[in-house]
Amino acid sequence: MNKQLGLKIFVHCTSWLPLVWLVYAALNQLLGGDPQTKLMHELGLWGLIFLLASLSMTPLKNVSGYSGWIRYRRLLGLYSYFYLILHVLTYFWLYLDFSVHDLADEIVKRPYIMIGAVGILLMTPLAITSTRYAQKRLGKSWKKLHKMVYFIAFAGLVHQIWQSKSDINEPMIYICWWVVLMLLRVEKVVGLVKMESSRSKQSA
Repeated sequence: MNKQLGLKIFVHCTSWLPLVWLVYAALNQLLGGDPQTKLMHELGLWGLIFLLASLSMTPLKNVSGYSGWIRYRRLLGLYSYFYLILHVLTYFWLYLDFSVHDLADEIVKRPYIMIGAVGILLMTPLAITSTRYAQKRLGKSWKKLHKMVYFIAFAGLVHQIWQSKSDINEPMIYICWWVVLMLLRVEKVVGLVKMESSRSKQSA
C-alpha cells in the first residue's frame, strides 16, 4: 500500500468516527438530558468542522508549499455535506415527523433555520459537481460556482451563532478559523506567512 492510499484511508476512517461515536452515545444514553437536540447539533457542528477543514487545504498548500493537501479538499467537503444532510434529516425526523408543512412554518418563524436551509441548498450543486468530470465540463464556471463555498461557510457560522443564542464561546472558535481562512486568501498575507516560516526554518 502506497503512502497516498494509506493517508486517504486514514482520512476516511477518521471522518466516520464522529458518526460512530454519536450512534454509540445515542444507543447508550450518553447524550445528556436532551439527546435529540444534542444529536442534531453535533451532526451540524461536524458538518461545519469538515467544511472549514476542506477550505483549509488550499491555504495549507499555499503556506507550506506541499501540494498533497489538495487531495483531501474534495473528500472533506463531501463529508461536510454528508454530516449536514444527516443534521437536516435528524431535525426533519425527530422534530417535525417528516412534515413538509411544519418545515415551511419553522423556516418562516425561525430565520436561523432559513439561513441554514439556504446554506444546504447552495451546497448541493457544489457536492454534485465535485467530480473531475463536472470540473472539465463546466470549465471556468466551475471555479466561480465553487467560490460560493466561502459564503456557505459564513451562512453556517451565522446559523450556529444565532441558534446558540447567548452561548457563543464555541462558535467564536469557528469564526476565528473562518476569518483566518479569509485572510490567507489575500496574497500579501500568504507571502508574509511564507516569509516567517522560512525564517523560522533558517533560525532552527
